[in-house]
Amino acid sequence: MGRKKELPLLEKVLITDIGSEGNALARVNNQVVFVPMLIPGDVVDIKVRRKRKKFLEGSVVRFHEYSADRIAPVCRHFGVCGGCSWQHLPYNLQLKYKQKQVTDNLTRIGKVELPPVSPILGSSNVFNYRNKLEFTFSDKRWLTREELNSDTDFEKEDALGFHIPGLFDKVLDIKECHLQPEPSNAIRDAVRRYAHRNALPFFNLRQQSGFLRNLIIRNSGDGKVMVIVVFFLDEKERREGLLDYIASEFPMVTSLFYFINNKKNDSLTDQTPVLYKGEDHLVEEMDGLRFRIGPKSFYQTNTLQARELYRIARDFAGLTGREIVYDLYTGTGTIANFVASSSLKVIGIEYVEDAVRDAAINSQMNNIKNCVFFAGDIKEVLTEQFMEINGHPDVIITDPPRAGMHEDVVKTILSAAPYRIVYISCNPSTQARDILYLSEKYDVVKVQPVDMFPHTHHVENAMLLVRRELITGIGEKEK
Repeated sequence: MGRKKELPLLEKVLITDIGSEGNALARVNNQVVFVPMLIPGDVVDIKVRRKRKKFLEGSVVRFHEYSADRIAPVCRHFGVCGGCSWQHLPYNLQLKYKQKQVTDNLTRIGKVELPPVSPILGSSNVFNYRNKLEFTFSDKRWLTREELNSDTDFEKEDALGFHIPGLFDKVLDIKECHLQPEPSNAIRDAVRRYAHRNALPFFNLRQQSGFLRNLIIRNSGDGKVMVIVVFFLDEKERREGLLDYIASEFPMVTSLFYFINNKKNDSLTDQTPVLYKGEDHLVEEMDGLRFRIGPKSFYQTNTLQARELYRIARDFAGLTGREIVYDLYTGTGTIANFVASSSLKVIGIEYVEDAVRDAAINSQMNNIKNCVFFAGDIKEVLTEQFMEINGHPDVIITDPPRAGMHEDVVKTILSAAPYRIVYISCNPSTQARDILYLSEKYDVVKVQPVDMFPHTHHVENAMLLVRRELITGIGEKEK
């Protein structure tokens, strides 16, 4: 067996751009090299770690020059946590590269004629913008490179924090996080101290043993807080000791839940929440509407930007009050209820049954009577027979997961031939793929990127597609 060829060291490489997944990009000898955690203007030595067919992947081994655009990150965990990998990039440049990502994906993958892409809508809050965080307990924390090179014995230290990207069983102990407003940090740190004082075992992700598994903190715009503790073992005395401590130390916690999850994965969709103290939900308000948020509810984690995104969707839909609207991947019905007052009827479809129940409750809370919700796999629910019964859509709003829409769903949409399609996506590449399929009958009229997650490469994008024969010279539809 021959020796594996040593991959090269590339010296004094200038970083020139930011490419896919937020990784920095350089070109060396007509080859593209992707490197994480850098920004254009950095000059570095790069160790090639992987050779792909069309590009190389590497990591930094030495800096020669730092980019003039580089700023000091706010968080002490920057570079290890992986959650805010663009903190060293000024926010105006973050927006620039997110806009470029949308345009590049639509042009390269979508390959359809585009109108000018509207300037990206930045977030009014770049820190403390999240309304939900989930922390993981681990009985063996992730050690930094500096700690590994030291003489200290960290054998028995545990962690309450975030998973290291790509490693399911490695957890970084978080001392501060700037993503969620207080009392998020205070609650996390207090729970850790209580667990240590009372010798509560942290979870071992490989052996599937321990007592404390996850801590979830949610907050609403009116200052209310929901805390959810996930236990691996059903031990009443130790469980109630911790929950009583949280309730006494943090009176602003208005909803206190727990789960007993002894499965091999962290998913709670099939688990039953138990209300220990307080109210069984939070309420978020948006444009005069109230939305119920339970312990398992999906709700956009950047509340203020979600409102802006939903306003864009409503504007793109161009509703007059006469339209039947289908809201695909409706979640808890936020968009469906948001557009209901301008629609004749709204049909929401979502595969998570709990979310559909929340959607119906949200309609009831707001006295909305023209929304109806269905649970099931969208490619199986959305059929010609379904549309015959519920009415054919004039407008379809779709907000699928990162994987985009199933091919059968795209085919059904083309067959249904609504006047307008509003396509919201958190993944411009799969959105571009679906737009290419839809271009059989539709033209893109508007493109509006929205930044939901500052300091990350993630970007949301809303697009308006209009059926081709209905477009006039100025992009309006005729009915």
